[in-house]
Amino acid sequence: MDIEIEDIAHGLAFVARWNGQTRGDFAYSVAEHSLLVEQIFTRQGGPLVTPRWQLAAMLHDAPEYVIGDMINPVKSAVGPAYGELDLRLTAAVHLRFGLPAALPTEVKKAIKSADKISAWLEAVNIAGFVAAEADKLFGKPGPEVIKGLEIKLRPPAIVRADYISRVEQLLAGLKI
Repeated sequence: MDIEIEDIAHGLAFVARWNGQTRGDFAYSVAEHSLLVEQIFTRQGGPLVTPRWQLAAMLHDAPEYVIGDMINPVKSAVGPAYGELDLRLTAAVHLRFGLPAALPTEVKKAIKSADKISAWLEAVNIAGFVAAEADKLFGKPGPEVIKGLEIKLRPPAIVRADYISRVEQLLAGLKI
């Protein structure tokens, strides 16, 4: 499979979340979002916090290096074909990096929880939402989970390097 972490990191570092409609001098990239999701996933603790599932959290939006990041209303309009393509790309990425094509349900739920907390932080900090609005859309995160977390808006080259570095650390922990 011709799937390389450098390609994923490069693509995700240049794909803007929120359709680029955020405050700041740089777009908030999917790569930066993925770093935050993995950090939140790890903070949530428990037996799932292993290099294998941390890697899965880092790669949760990896297909977007190919298909871009679409906001939910657009995904719905595109229809089930988008979801099917996303699932196929996710499976290919997972297999390439030694993960199961389909993640166990409990892992998927924990990553989704971290993803929603990240979305809440992004909405409130850079996308112009008030906390009450974000609470309705994403659920209100516990203060212990978000304490000290910050949204970073950085140049794509720096985010790309940090993404690659974190994935390499996790892969080294897997010893595949």
